[in-house]
Amino acid sequence: MYGQWLWKAGADMTQTEKTINYYNQNAASFASGTQDADMEELRRKFADKLRAESFILDFGCGSGRDTRAFLSDGFRVEALDGSEELCRIAEQYCGIPVRQMHFQDFSEKNRYDGIWACASILHLSMEELEAVFLKMVDALRFHGIIYASFKYGEFEGEKNGRYFTDMTERRLEELLKSVPHLRLEEAWLTTDVRPGRDTEKWLNVILRKA
Repeated sequence: MYGQWLWKAGADMTQTEKTINYYNQNAASFASGTQDADMEELRRKFADKLRAESFILDFGCGSGRDTRAFLSDGFRVEALDGSEELCRIAEQYCGIPVRQMHFQDFSEKNRYDGIWACASILHLSMEELEAVFLKMVDALRFHGIIYASFKYGEFEGEKNGRYFTDMTERRLEELLKSVPHLRLEEAWLTTDVRPGRDTEKWLNVILRKA
């Protein structure tokens, strides 16, 4: 499958294919730049809302950093990512199978207590976000929670080989109007924890299935 991305001319790729192609081609450098990022405070904020041994889906697991941390904390965890190369890296890093799947193809019912989508679904368009949030709600058990993070702002489009949808509180409020049974529980801003990127702002949200 990896080879299929490489022979396609850029103009012929969908925005999803371009983004996945970027991660396939840059998987090693992306993993090395993110596996040591300190996300403990954000993970704890999410985990504190779950019971011990809850079932978590790492939705766009990237390098596997958070999957590994949740497993170490005693949670049951499944992971998926759109990039075949990142799936391989995450499997080696975490020691569990990682599904290669587009977010748009995800389909589960009442399976997870929590879904962790850290800097992942921000690669979807606003229209795709609505559809994928509906799928995430279906996959949650009653009163389950979602953590998601987005670059803060109103930009939407391609940047540095990837598609991004930035988010503000207002844009999120409008988006959630189209997602029944999902309510905003908490939203807060943070700065990027990676070295040299402390001017970048992120919108973090916890949503609950009602």
